[in-house]
Amino acid sequence: MGQTVTASLSSVQAYPAERFRVEYGANMGDSLGVLEDLVLDDIYLLDSAAPPRRLGIAAHHDGSLSIDDGTAIGTPGAVLHLDCLLTLMPDRGPNTEILVMVEADSEGYIAAIFLVPLAPLQAQMPYTLVKAEREPARRKLAQSACVSFTRGTRITLSTGEQRRIEDMRPGDRVLTRDDGIQEVRWVGQSTLRAVGDLAPILIRKDALNNSNDLIVSPSHRLMVYQRRDEIGAGAQELLVRARDLVNGGSVVVLDGGFTDYFQILFDQHHIIYAEGIAAESTFLDPVTRPVLPDEFWTARPGFLPDSHRRGAYGLDVSRSLLDRPDAVRLLKRASLR
Repeated sequence: MGQTVTASLSSVQAYPAERFRVEYGANMGDSLGVLEDLVLDDIYLLDSAAPPRRLGIAAHHDGSLSIDDGTAIGTPGAVLHLDCLLTLMPDRGPNTEILVMVEADSEGYIAAIFLVPLAPLQAQMPYTLVKAEREPARRKLAQSACVSFTRGTRITLSTGEQRRIEDMRPGDRVLTRDDGIQEVRWVGQSTLRAVGDLAPILIRKDALNNSNDLIVSPSHRLMVYQRRDEIGAGAQELLVRARDLVNGGSVVVLDGGFTDYFQILFDQHHIIYAEGIAAESTFLDPVTRPVLPDEFWTARPGFLPDSHRRGAYGLDVSRSLLDRPDAVRLLKRASLR
């Protein structure tokens, strides 16, 4: 059960480089550039409070990236490169990181540069460039793109036991909705700033018939089985992203501080049970594969297939169908009737 994916689609919030310029330093007046052009201690300013725009990314199994047709910024179909990871020190508050991505034209020259903040940037706040690195950029993008559970989340094992995600180990046998009992292959952990697009989502106890509070990464998809089509999706099995359920009451954003995110990996993508409700496991694609440490591959050659398979578990529900204050209540009611 499943399908081979030739390209996976995701998106990030990005600014064009022209909006982030050096106010003081060696490159004064210049907009953000690629790694080779950057100078440490240059001080940057974001020009205005206008929000970033969605940069659609298509990730292909040969490791290459391109700009997805549904993007709001950049040229659809153009080749996209992940250039580097930058660390910026603001005048006030903790350091923040940004990814630099480059759009290439048909001849391979730079057509546009985008900055992808991993925490919100403030307009007119001086940011000093304190670190610029190429090697960790792919892993940082993978960590931010992976669907993840937070510390304390209880996963249902094959025996019915509820085990906290941080206590899970390779070889543990987990109950899956789609394929019975499956062994865990790897459990990963990353600690990220819980702000902006990386802030976790709290689904309060019983909001979707969950037995306890469930806290997941914003792109994490939950499965809802509708006995009656309450939201007009036209399907019984629905996959809904946590961030699309936020209503300020039963589902809220936990913005601020840091959070420990945990990834759970099987031979294939599965639907498992977390705090009593169905949720997806980690799916490896060209963006998320670098979340696995190098030693995983060297210690277990051939342990996972070259192409992870995403299961065909239900309809991905668009944000437009959930853009109503009673969406969570309707989904809960649909699963009970």
